[in-house]
Amino acid sequence: WAIIACLGVLLFGTLQGIVVAMIVSLLGLSTQTAHPQIYIIGRKRGTHVLRPLSPRNPDDETFDGLLIVRPEGRIYFVNAPQIANQIGVLVKEHQPKVLVLDMSRVPDIEYSALQMLIEHERKVTEHGAVLWLAALNPGVLEVVRRSGFAEYLGRERMMFNASIAIERYQALYAQSVTAFK
Repeated sequence: WAIIACLGVLLFGTLQGIVVAMIVSLLGLSTQTAHPQIYIIGRKRGTHVLRPLSPRNPDDETFDGLLIVRPEGRIYFVNAPQIANQIGVLVKEHQPKVLVLDMSRVPDIEYSALQMLIEHERKVTEHGAVLWLAALNPGVLEVVRRSGFAEYLGRERMMFNASIAIERYQALYAQSVTAFK
């Protein structure tokens, strides 16, 4: 951004150059928020550390029938369809019994995006999986509660964090640990 600002100032003058840099910066930020990262989460073997699965950590454990997905960033009407599509692909690929959405990296969710999440819950159920929510930030939790979705899911499908979701899943399904490959 600094190079663009510098070139803008040199080409158009101070005020116009700063305006050019601001516009380019806003376009870059909106592109980033429109395409959020979505990660499959695994657990560092022998610990309670949860992190995105990566070839650098091939020993991370996952759980047969459990898929933990972590979107990152604000969820709103522009990026909600893309997030739902990406998660849908992961559900079809892994065919979990339980899909946990780890919302710890989602600072805010817009109401219309939440409605898309509710519709996605129905599609997940059609694929034979159950949706659980984990680690909702206070603002997100408030929107989920006001929408009635929290009541629909019930306390048993809303977890304080993804580690608790793993423990609950293991207690309910008593599955062995395997890696998705």
